[in-house]
Amino acid sequence: MSKKVLILCTGNSCRSIIAEAVLNKHLHGIDAMSAGTKATGKVNPDAIKVLQKNDLWDDKYHSKTLKDVEDEEFDLVITVCDNAMESCPMFPKKTKVIHVGYEDPDGKSYSAFEETLKLIKMELIPIVRVELS
Repeated sequence: MSKKVLILCTGNSCRSIIAEAVLNKHLHGIDAMSAGTKATGKVNPDAIKVLQKNDLWDDKYHSKTLKDVEDEEFDLVITVCDNAMESCPMFPKKTKVIHVGYEDPDGKSYSAFEETLKLIKMELIPIVRVELS
């Protein structure tokens, strides 16, 4: 049975989408989803590009609001930006919530998206393994 992880950000257009794709690709038995506290409704084109370039993109990825995932039960919720951490809603069943922040690459050069992907792969994968073990 897979464990469900929610990656929460403000806009759900860059960091949380990248984290969702990384966890789904690299962690067996994990079903990762992402959402935004104030979702933009679109994925940043450079986030799509960096995910495609690294064979991580799936057309199912899209910007979602918390309302879109409210009926799901998660084993772990990860906030990846300070705003989402501060406005993180309460989850039923004492869902574990952790914060692992990343700088927002939105509005920066493409290399910022590459750096965000690299950091998420290096840092978030081992953290999620430990949190769900």
